[in-house]
Amino acid sequence: MHVVATLSLKGGVGKTTVALGLAGAALHHGIRTLLVDLDPQANATIALDVEPTTATIADVLDDPRRSVLHRAIAPSGWGEGLDVVVGAEQTERHNHPDPGPKQLNRLARALSRLHDLPDGDLDDDDPIEHAAGYDPDDPDAYRLVVIDCPPSLGQLTRSALTAAQRALLVTDPTMFAVSGVQRAFDAVHTERHRGNPELQPLGVLINRVRPRNAEHEYRISELREIFGPLVFSGVVPDRSAVQQAQGACLPIQAWDTPGAREVSAVFTTLLARVLRSGRSTGRGTSPPPPIS
Repeated sequence: MHVVATLSLKGGVGKTTVALGLAGAALHHGIRTLLVDLDPQANATIALDVEPTTATIADVLDDPRRSVLHRAIAPSGWGEGLDVVVGAEQTERHNHPDPGPKQLNRLARALSRLHDLPDGDLDDDDPIEHAAGYDPDDPDAYRLVVIDCPPSLGQLTRSALTAAQRALLVTDPTMFAVSGVQRAFDAVHTERHRGNPELQPLGVLINRVRPRNAEHEYRISELREIFGPLVFSGVVPDRSAVQQAQGACLPIQAWDTPGAREVSAVFTTLLARVLRSGRSTGRGTSPPPPIS
């Protein structure tokens, strides 16, 4: 199981759009995926058009038992094969600026129980449980977990980095891109040395790029000069299809316009990068090669 955290320490760069695009690509290619909505704004949960659950990610962080996790998982409205750990405004209470190790490890503990048998007190007829990717004949039901982080470096983002194997850094081609990416790299480095040696940066994905825009071209060149091959060669173009698909609660892969197909191709390439980024359960893997 691959666990990828999408993060940006600068708001408004389209981090959730990238998390949704990656999850949509996985769904399109038949890869069973769980999206963890760790952002208190819960925009990913809204876009994925899920039904109400009896628990949310806030409850999971209160109590990471597998019974609570199963109650917080709902099938997405995008189609079978993509489920959601439902986000909630109440998750903000877990975003302490200086959490201890116990708090930081709660998400990792919960995700480690995705393969466990359900608790005896779970209802065998619970539709959420059976739609949540649990398969008694398949100990690795989810091949991919995507964690959508909030745009800040508190307990929530650090919890995601403690649980993840790869960190996808999202930015836009603006004046503050370099400083935001550098802070994100520093955060990944810190959490890796604090207790998650498996964590590696997957790379930097530049979002909302406008063609023939001199400022965007300059900022992209600046990012490539500083961060080198860690910056993906493919960028996500700024297309109205992205907002249109989200407004319709559909994956970009289901929006049949030239702009949508252009964006979808980037996420397909990104998915391939994730899946070849090392053994999904291995430790101490080498950094992945740059995307080509």
